[in-house]
Amino acid sequence: MGAPSLYYLRPMVSDKKLTGKQQSHLRALAHSLKPIVQLGKNGYTEAVRAQLDQALLDHELIKVKLGGDSRTDMDEVLELVQNALQAEVVQVIGNIAVLYRRHPDKPKIVLPARKAKSTLAN
Repeated sequence: MGAPSLYYLRPMVSDKKLTGKQQSHLRALAHSLKPIVQLGKNGYTEAVRAQLDQALLDHELIKVKLGGDSRTDMDEVLELVQNALQAEVVQVIGNIAVLYRRHPDKPKIVLPARKAKSTLAN
């Protein structure tokens, strides 16, 4: 049996799903970013929540380095972050997560437009 893959792309769990094209665009933008928030042994605390909230407000797109002993712990933390901060998890690779939240007043990142839903005439 082979070793587990280092790449783990987590599916979106929020109601405000990004399209595949938008996710791809955000992943490309995040490629050159360095993690600016790190979750350590204390996990997801109020101080970490405030730091993530401010980082998302300042940058919209951030990388977060997750500490934790198991993938389950990391998934639980990411779900907490999504629910508490209304942020989208764009991708998770190893112990690095990419988070996105549009700025409420002055968005810096322009996402590709969603395609209009077409209705087929019978």
